[in-house]
Amino acid sequence: MSAEIGVGSTLLSTPELESPTTSGLSSATAVRRFSLSPKLALVVADLASATAAMYAATEFSRRYDSKIPEGSVHEYVWLTLGAMLVWPIIFSYSKLYSVRFVTRTTDEVRRIVHSAMIGTVVLTFLAALFKITVPRLWILSVLLLVSLFLGTERAIARRIFSSIRSKGGLLRHVVIVGGNAEALEIAYMLEDDASLGYQVRGFVDVEPGGEFDTAEQTLAVVRETGSTGVVVAATAIDLGTSNRLIRELTDRGIHVELSSTLRDIASHRLTVRPLGRFPVVYVEPVQRSGWRPYAKRTLDLVLACGALVVTAPLLAIAALVIKIDDRRGPVFFRQKRVGRDGRLFEVLKLRTMVTDAEQRLVDLSEHNEADGPLFKMRNDPRVTKPGAILRKLSIDELPQLWNVIRNEMSMVGPRPALPSEVEKWGSALHSRLRVKPGITGMWQVNGRSTSSFEDYERLDLYYVDNWSLTTDLVIVAKTIPAVLFSKGAY
Repeated sequence: MSAEIGVGSTLLSTPELESPTTSGLSSATAVRRFSLSPKLALVVADLASATAAMYAATEFSRRYDSKIPEGSVHEYVWLTLGAMLVWPIIFSYSKLYSVRFVTRTTDEVRRIVHSAMIGTVVLTFLAALFKITVPRLWILSVLLLVSLFLGTERAIARRIFSSIRSKGGLLRHVVIVGGNAEALEIAYMLEDDASLGYQVRGFVDVEPGGEFDTAEQTLAVVRETGSTGVVVAATAIDLGTSNRLIRELTDRGIHVELSSTLRDIASHRLTVRPLGRFPVVYVEPVQRSGWRPYAKRTLDLVLACGALVVTAPLLAIAALVIKIDDRRGPVFFRQKRVGRDGRLFEVLKLRTMVTDAEQRLVDLSEHNEADGPLFKMRNDPRVTKPGAILRKLSIDELPQLWNVIRNEMSMVGPRPALPSEVEKWGSALHSRLRVKPGITGMWQVNGRSTSSFEDYERLDLYYVDNWSLTTDLVIVAKTIPAVLFSKGAY
C-alpha cells in the first residue's frame, strides 16, 4: 500500500512505504507504553551486569590481594548491595537511557566508561564513609570489569533490539515535514535501514507561501497516523515556518528532529553553539597532522605484524593448494595500484584466477555486475576452484599485510584502486588519494561487492573526511564478522 497524505495543494505518494494501520491518539499512547518495557529491561540488565562485575572484582581482589581478609568479605557484600541503588542513578545521569545520546556504538562506549569512572569514585567514597578498606586492585578491577560487563551486555542488547526492529517492532512512528529530494532521501534511508528504529507514516508537504497553518496540519497528520515524532527536512522549509512549527510541536510533547543537511559529516565533528540569536553548527576540521599519523602507523605495524605471524600457517597451506592446482602458475598475484597522492605501488595477493585473467577481462566486460568503473562478476569463469574459497574467506587479501609493513597501505583505508579506475573518477573522488589505501575499510564492511558505486564513493569520502583512530578500531572490529560470514564477498 502507498502512504498518501496531502497537505496544502500537494499530494505526496510513496509506494515503498507502508501505509499506517493505526490512527488517533490511542495508538500514540500505546507506542509510548510499549516503549517503557524495553527501557525497563535495559535498566535491569545494566544493574545485573554492574552487580556481577562488582562481585567478580571482589573475588579477584580477594584471591590476589591479601589486604582483603576472609572475615571482611561481608562488608563488600553490603557495599555491592548499596551500589545497586547508585548505579541506575549514574547510568541515567550519563544519559545511557536516552536513545539520542547513544545512537552510535562509540558514543555508548564512551558513556559507559564515563559511568564506570563516576561509579568507582562514588563507591570509594562510600567505602571510606563506612570505614571499609578497599585496596587499589579492587578499585581498578571495579572500573575495568564494570566497563567490560556493561559494554558486552549493551552490545548484546543492540543486536537484540536490531533484530526486533528488523521484524517491525520497537519502531518510532514519524511524520516527515517536507516534500523535496532531501525529505524523500531521509524516508528511503529510514525504510532501508530498520535498525535505525523509525517507521515513516506520512509526509507534510510545505509549499512556500502556502495558505495554511503548517503546525496545525502537521499535528493533524501526527494524530491521524498515530506517530510520536516528526523529522523536518531543513531544506524544505523556510526559517519563519520552521521556528513556529518546532515551537508548536514541542509544546504538544511531539519529538522533533531537524536535519542538518550535512549528510556525510561525522556527528562527533559537529558542535552546536549560539551565534547571537542563531544556533549554529561548528564543523571541526579533520586532524591529519601531529601525533595522529604516527599513532596510525604504529597501529598498522602492530596489527600487520601480529596478523602476519598468526596467519603464516594459513598462508603456507593456501600457497600449497594454489601450487597443487596449477604447478606452473605463480602463487602470488602482483598488480599496480594507485596509492596515497597518486603514487603507484604493487599490491600483493594470493592468486585466485587463471594466469591469463587480465587478458580475458576484455571479453567479460559486458557481464560486469557492478556500476561505475568497478568490475565485479558473481560467477567469474577466471576464478579457480581454490581461488573461489580463498576469495570467499578473504584469505587472498592476507599478503597485503606485507604492503602495510612496507608503508604502501594501511590496515584501514579506501580500497586500492586500479589506474584504469582512477581515470574514470570524478573530481570529488580524487580526494580519497589523500590517505593510504587499506586492506579493510568502510566500503568493505558495508556490503563490499553488493554495494553500488555511489555507496563506494560516498563511504570512501566519508572515511577520508572523518578519519580517527577510533574509527579505524571500529572498522577492524567489524571486519572480523564481515569476513567470517563472507558478507558481500565473491
